[in-house]
Parts: sequence; C-alpha cells; structure tokens
Amino acid sequence: MSVNQITAQRTFAVGNDLVHIENFKLSLSDLFKNKVYTPAEIAYCESFTDSLQRYASTWAAKEAIYKAIKQLDPSPLGWKKIEISRAKKAGMPTVVLPDHLKKYELSLTISHDSEYAWALALINAIV
Repeated sequence: MSVNQITAQRTFAVGNDLVHIENFKLSLSDLFKNKVYTPAEIAYCESFTDSLQRYASTWAAKEAIYKAIKQLDPSPLGWKKIEISRAKKAGMPTVVLPDHLKKYELSLTISHDSEYAWALALINAIV
C-alpha cells in the first residue's frame, strides 16, 4: 500500500497548537487582528480585561483547526474562514467553517494560563 492510498483512506485528523503569550504579544498588531480574526472574534476577545490571552487562545484554536483540516482537504483556507465562536462569555468553543467544509465533524478544546495558550482539534469526515 502506498502513502497516497493510506492518506486517501483517512477520515479523521488531529491538529494542535501551543502559543507562548509573551512572544505572541509582539505580533498582535491591528493589521494582524484584521487579517486573521473575524469581527465577532475581535469583539469577543476585546470583551475581556485580558484580551491578549483571548486573542492567543483563539489563534491557537484557528491553527489547530487549520492543521487538522489540511491533512484531509488541500483546498485553500483563509484565517477568517475559520471562526471560533462561543455561545456565552468564556463558554465552550465551537467552529464555524465555510459550506464546502461542512462534511467534517469537529471537536475543539482550548486551554490557557498566564504564559501559554493551547488548543487541540479533532476532525472526522462525515461518511
């Protein structure tokens, strides 16, 4: 069996990301925010006193989702096409994706402390 055959048979993928918040702070300009985050994500992050931690954890979540999706789907995917949403403040994160990616079930967990933000995404193709 070739590598291409094994990859073609995969129906799930895992992605993760770890962000060092102090280093991330150096990248968090208005230009970066507007390029990467949706207006809803910006509003969510800005609703916290410590918005830096929320931006970092949302970035980690977007990266984890991106890494998992790219293992199963090579089509282009911009950062704003991955939206991390929460039904309530500090609530469970959910992921909003473009229609062509609705064929995937997603599970996402985010964690953060004063130094790091971390996210893990599990994606399963609906067959």
